[in-house]
Amino acid sequence: MGDDGATHIIYVHGLWMNGAESLFLRRRLQKQLGLPVHAFHYRSVSATIADATAGLQQFVRNLAPKRVHLIAHSLGGLVIYRWLEQFPDQPPGRIVFLGVPSIASRTAVSVARREWTLSPLGRCIAEELLTERSRRWTASQELGIIAGTRAVGLGRLFVKFEEDSDGTVAVSETRLPGATDFVTLPVSHTGMMLSPRVAREAASFFRTGHFSLSS
Repeated sequence: MGDDGATHIIYVHGLWMNGAESLFLRRRLQKQLGLPVHAFHYRSVSATIADATAGLQQFVRNLAPKRVHLIAHSLGGLVIYRWLEQFPDQPPGRIVFLGVPSIASRTAVSVARREWTLSPLGRCIAEELLTERSRRWTASQELGIIAGTRAVGLGRLFVKFEEDSDGTVAVSETRLPGATDFVTLPVSHTGMMLSPRVAREAASFFRTGHFSLSS
């Protein structure tokens, strides 16, 4: 997978982020794969999912890649999921989800029950994560999922997990039927962007369609 100028990687951030938090992850991916890595920004609190997907579509159009890989953290994965539903005709490539609550989010539901916290959660969360969804990956792009098992994060203030979690999202909440590969790593929800192991596994999936640590 050489850098011929036609293949790009796009990072899509999660709630309350703007893409800058992925600097180390993007640098590592660029170094390991020799490909340009871009951060796509959307208004994760005030925007709707439709706003975010339309913005991502324009971002991809402006790049005009022949091949495009995407990597998303948390809510960003649901933006990609809905984007591919709405705009399925995309260049070939692979997708990596990092700590994406694909079926529901117990943390989001617990936070939303507190009246003073619903507004900061934003419209995307209200649309996608406050009721359980029976989502399935049906896009043509291969999907790899990385879930964290280091339970450190603000989510523990709102919900007690009885299973492995990254402190915000339970491992079971990240599983999405139809995905190509799945792996867990001892990282927290926000620590995923800083982890060299996460970057290596994401690079492996972009390169081969499989994580190096998966069985």
